[in-house]
Amino acid sequence: MEPVRLSGSYIFDLKTGRQTSKIRNMVNRSSELVFEVLQEHDGGFTAECLSESIITEADTWDELRKNVTEAVSAFFFDGIRPERIRLHLVRDEVFTVA
Repeated sequence: MEPVRLSGSYIFDLKTGRQTSKIRNMVNRSSELVFEVLQEHDGGFTAECLSESIITEADTWDELRKNVTEAVSAFFFDGIRPERIRLHLVRDEVFTVA
């Protein structure tokens, strides 16, 4: 295995001094990605990953699961994908107390 030097968010080969790949594509930082899911007023859903720049939306929960899976696959197309995806539904409710 070639020695590497870490610099910022890239990996460099010490022999050639060339950039070889982004770290996120070489190292699986976590086996689980967590998405915060919000239900919109129209009934649809928006899911945003808390650790990567991934966001998607859908009209139904099943469609959201499919869209999140596709978005994660596209994001990690050339790297190691996480083992699990967690969808964390956040419900914000405000009501008056008499």
